[in-house]
Amino acid sequence: MKAIRHTLPCLAGRRHQSTSASQRLLIFDTTLRDGEQAPGCTMNTQEKIALARQLSRLGVDICEAGFPIASDGDFEAVCRIAEEIGPLTDGRTDGSTMNICGLSRATEKDIRRCHEAVKYAPKHRIHTFLATSDIHLQHKLQIDRAECIKRAVAAVSLARSLSDEVEFSPEDAGRSDPVFLCQVLAAVIEAGATTLNIPDTVGYNTPEMYGKLIRYLVENTKGADKAIFSTHCHNDLGMATANSLAGVVNGARQVEVTINGIGERAGNTALEEIVMIVDTHKDLNLHTNIVTEQIFRTSQMVSGFTGVSVQANKAVVGKNAFAHESGIHQDGMLKNRETYEIMTPGRVGIGSTSLVMGKHSGRNAFFSRLSELGYSIPDDLKTDLFTKFKALADAKKEVTESDLHALVQEDSTRDKEHEKFRLKLVQLSVGVHNTATITLDTHQGGAWITKTDAAIGNGPVDALVQAINRIAGLDGITMTHFDVKAVQEAVTGSTVSADSVGEAVIRVKDFRGVPAMGRGVDVDILKATAQAYVNALNRLVNIRPTWVPKGSIETP
Repeated sequence: MKAIRHTLPCLAGRRHQSTSASQRLLIFDTTLRDGEQAPGCTMNTQEKIALARQLSRLGVDICEAGFPIASDGDFEAVCRIAEEIGPLTDGRTDGSTMNICGLSRATEKDIRRCHEAVKYAPKHRIHTFLATSDIHLQHKLQIDRAECIKRAVAAVSLARSLSDEVEFSPEDAGRSDPVFLCQVLAAVIEAGATTLNIPDTVGYNTPEMYGKLIRYLVENTKGADKAIFSTHCHNDLGMATANSLAGVVNGARQVEVTINGIGERAGNTALEEIVMIVDTHKDLNLHTNIVTEQIFRTSQMVSGFTGVSVQANKAVVGKNAFAHESGIHQDGMLKNRETYEIMTPGRVGIGSTSLVMGKHSGRNAFFSRLSELGYSIPDDLKTDLFTKFKALADAKKEVTESDLHALVQEDSTRDKEHEKFRLKLVQLSVGVHNTATITLDTHQGGAWITKTDAAIGNGPVDALVQAINRIAGLDGITMTHFDVKAVQEAVTGSTVSADSVGEAVIRVKDFRGVPAMGRGVDVDILKATAQAYVNALNRLVNIRPTWVPKGSIETP
């Protein structure tokens, strides 16, 4: 990267420049919008609020909380995040609040709906977008370049009349004519855009291509000094992080990222990667406000909520990120960790457990520990959660930090107000005939009714699924994914013991193809499986038919 770094344009006078030699790089997290659009990564409102709270503690500057026009559910989630999370300053190093952003297409209805959702936050932003590449203009929008500029200006003008901060994205900028891009960007700056996001929507660019594009736009767009340039890179060819870094080196001062790199298709630039690059390479003369010690916890929270495991060799947060098996490497590590580690596990929050919980731990200690882990548990959920903790503590000698994460994520983010089924009892007989007896509480006619039924299956899982379906009265449910693993102190090198907590993740779809995900945790993996299946059914029956399916609206 030295050749690129030597050509870094002079940014004197640019916004957010630090008074020191180090310049501020803004972190724009879109896990709750672009990340959630990835297949299987849908989160409910409770999970979105919990994750938004953790993103605030992490130190994210701007949180793109959703796409308010997409569905009533998205609108509600963005409203609640703006109102409940927007004012928070807990754990933030500079004492500022997190900016809450919503995405909108370049139409009046979208923009006004977006503003209605984000306006409750002390700091909020409207992010509007319009395609600018010739292939999109001709085949998707069927408009010419002049009409494109006209629509972009109208959208930004309206958004700026509603909000002090407006971000504009020329969709598919990576394949757009750079000269035309300068014209569009100059026009929206004059209309009031404060941030210009340059998306490589299809992940086509190489770092050299993308870096040159950012530099060209910074140097040739009229009024460029009045706005912040931002990167938004997709990972279709595995270059999202490299492209974002190239954009930053060439003048961008905001990066759009997601936790664990989740997102459309192959995903987006991973927050943890770009942040730790900046943290490690002091010669870049950049800094972020991210509390790096919160990175691993945030990664685990996203994995738990979405049911998408972090790959073992994932940079920064993968299980093998700080593991060393080679004899030569181990010898070097024993002599000096810096021989094979460019950052410490503790720097990203791995291996920082300071208190082990057990059956003698009291209520205050339990909830104090959860607070340290970034969880804010509503009062009406505390008794039930503490009861489950005590049951878990009775079943195993020590309750680890990972166990606590799994317990809270499985329980406190369930939409209990709208649940139709609650698991009470699981009994299994395994042998020649695999039989499952299930007891569920079912919500019917405004009251909870306890029902028990049994089924024989090809195996214990098939039997319990059939028994649950019989009680629920649901047909046409297909299980598309089933995964069971031990909850353990990932990346810290600990082993799985006989009393480890098991985590089950199940994905289902109904006869319409509507998907849902459920997870369950228990020392009994079959009970965890039954709970995961029940949770998936609860999500499935609560999906509103008026919602717009994820992915049906194209985004940057």
